[in-house]
Amino acid sequence: MGEIVSFKSNGSMGSGYLADGGGPGVIVIQEWWGLVPHIKAVADRFAAEGFTALAPDLYRGEAASEPDEAGKLMMGLALDRAGKDLSGSVDFLQERTGKKKVGVVGYCMGGGLTLTLACQRPDAVAAAAPFYGVIPWPEAQPNWNAMMAVVEGHYAENDAFASPEAARALEADLRARGKTATFRIYPGTHHAFFNDDRPDVYDSAAAAIAWSRVLALFRANL
Repeated sequence: MGEIVSFKSNGSMGSGYLADGGGPGVIVIQEWWGLVPHIKAVADRFAAEGFTALAPDLYRGEAASEPDEAGKLMMGLALDRAGKDLSGSVDFLQERTGKKKVGVVGYCMGGGLTLTLACQRPDAVAAAAPFYGVIPWPEAQPNWNAMMAVVEGHYAENDAFASPEAARALEADLRARGKTATFRIYPGTHHAFFNDDRPDVYDSAAAAIAWSRVLALFRANL
């Protein structure tokens, strides 16, 4: 359904997978694996629901199939460049759709970057849906006060990377700052429960509920 497109990234060029459903813009941020078929499929699903989805390639062509390799790619990610690519994605979707507001959804590493982008571009990000995401880079904690988006997080009950306790703590912090934030914990699930390419952790029932909630979030706010 989609195609690879290029976009301006603050002096350079970024690229990503675009699935254009003709409606409001949604940025889909990759897991630590990279821009893999699962992420492209998620973008296609958003397009099928009428959204214009862009999944930027933050690793610039690299991808991983083993956890050790993925961890190295994630921790080696140039955060300033990733931030420029994500902001460039916002600009691209605004021009493509003719709408100022965009939504952001991200998984694992992309869940943390979803929150970062909502703080980086409060002028545009109206709704943010992080999935089992935290910000694993100590130097990258965002300015939470800048966030204007409605946030709905989706987290697993059993997750050493993004624990329910960490999710609840962030939810409480955002609410204390006057933000609209709801973080949902899915009982019995594990990290990456939305990824249907990983049968060891995929939970079809929880994934279906989370998907319907994300669609409702974006339809209400974009």
